[in-house]
Amino acid sequence: MKWDSGFYDQKHSFVTRYGEGVLALLAPAAGERILDVGCGTGHLTDLISRSGAIVTGIDSSIEMIATAHAAYPAVEFVVADASDFTFDRPFDAIFSNAALHWVHQAEEAVICMSRALRPGGRFVVEFGGRGNVQRIYSTLEAVVRERAGIAVSAENYFPSIGEYCSLLERHGLQVASAALFDRFTRLEDGEEGLSNWIRMFRRSVIEALPEELRASVLDEVKARTRGALFKNGAWHADYRRLRIVAHKE
Repeated sequence: MKWDSGFYDQKHSFVTRYGEGVLALLAPAAGERILDVGCGTGHLTDLISRSGAIVTGIDSSIEMIATAHAAYPAVEFVVADASDFTFDRPFDAIFSNAALHWVHQAEEAVICMSRALRPGGRFVVEFGGRGNVQRIYSTLEAVVRERAGIAVSAENYFPSIGEYCSLLERHGLQVASAALFDRFTRLEDGEEGLSNWIRMFRRSVIEALPEELRASVLDEVKARTRGALFKNGAWHADYRRLRIVAHKE
């Protein structure tokens, strides 16, 4: 999917804000080599670098990496696919926030990340888990099917704890802790919050529609989810996050 990095930063800053909690678990130290997988526009990568760690951010989006380069020229950013990358030297830690649910080749990604870690290296990640944004994506799928006669899949890779931890342990990553939890997340921009979210994170679904149907589809999704997701003057996403800390054996 082609990303609008400007729209991402302007209307979806909560992604970075919640990622700061995951960063606290990483506890980067000066001199460590750390890889940020799915770094997006680089805000958390920069925060890691401020600890004195030597950090590299990778993302498959050319647009995201270009924005990150422009904002943080002193940090290393590389265009790379999370399921197909290599580095010459191993890292002391791997960090990833709100990215791995975009990687459908999950096992290939785990293999790459495990190979990139030194023995004893830390693995600290958070991403969408089983049941994430289910109300949003199931409603969007239904409305698109009814209005346009198009069958689309709005779901990403949202594994259970057992599914993903088994995958990690199969490839040499020993899980220390894992949690799957709900995070009802307030979206930005008031009444436009849910429409912005869908345009950003389900762009391929919207672009599959005839242009004349797009606004009405968004309006219908909002009408069907308003009772559950619009609270105190703002839209919310029914997030469910999977947070894992592991170590390379």
